[in-house]
Amino acid sequence: MTKNNKKYFLLLHIVLLIYSAGTVCSKLAAGQEFMSLKFILFYGGVLLSLMIYAVAWQQVIKNLPLTTAFANKAVTLIWGLICGALIFHEQITVGKMIGAAVTAAGIILFVTSKDKEVGEDE
Repeated sequence: MTKNNKKYFLLLHIVLLIYSAGTVCSKLAAGQEFMSLKFILFYGGVLLSLMIYAVAWQQVIKNLPLTTAFANKAVTLIWGLICGALIFHEQITVGKMIGAAVTAAGIILFVTSKDKEVGEDE
């Protein structure tokens, strides 16, 4: 992976964290009275995170292979697990930990794979 690719790989994960933050805002909005100030603020957070995600995702896929970007999108499951535990005090079960580990292992295996697609640059 080149230095430029590493920069976009890091950007990809920041973008996916922002995307995950939108799901947190969505869950927080769901707990508020419809059209209350808190509901509107949390819902605005959802829309803002999706706008940032949409623009940044386009920049990422211009500079990284699409297969790599989509494979890494599964990391949002791990971010969801972390956010659920820290923000919503949800239980982290053994099954959830195994699922997160399998997801992480799949991402690592895919990204570090020596096989290259036809036309993919290093």
